[in-house]
Amino acid sequence: MTYVVTGNCQLCRFTDCVVVCPVDCFHADDEMLYIDPDACIDCDACAPECPVEAIYPEEDVPEDQKQWVQINADRASRLPVITDKQDQLPSAEERKKSLGF
Repeated sequence: MTYVVTGNCQLCRFTDCVVVCPVDCFHADDEMLYIDPDACIDCDACAPECPVEAIYPEEDVPEDQKQWVQINADRASRLPVITDKQDQLPSAEERKKSLGF
């Protein structure tokens, strides 16, 4: 199994999860993060760090977010690895608030 970043990460891109990952499986674009399913070791270090609850074990991804399983696999393979904490996106706090966090 693997962990999956879902749509809650869009327009946030908090990177608290990235710094606790022991295998550097996170990738990023200008909008959000993605987990490489081939690199993820299913350790659960990342999920509790996400302030918008965007990260789930693959088997627990909500039905309305299932498309993110394939999106993570596709995009992670094309994007650079991210290993360091970075500034959140300018829209992050507003997005976090709109998600109810």
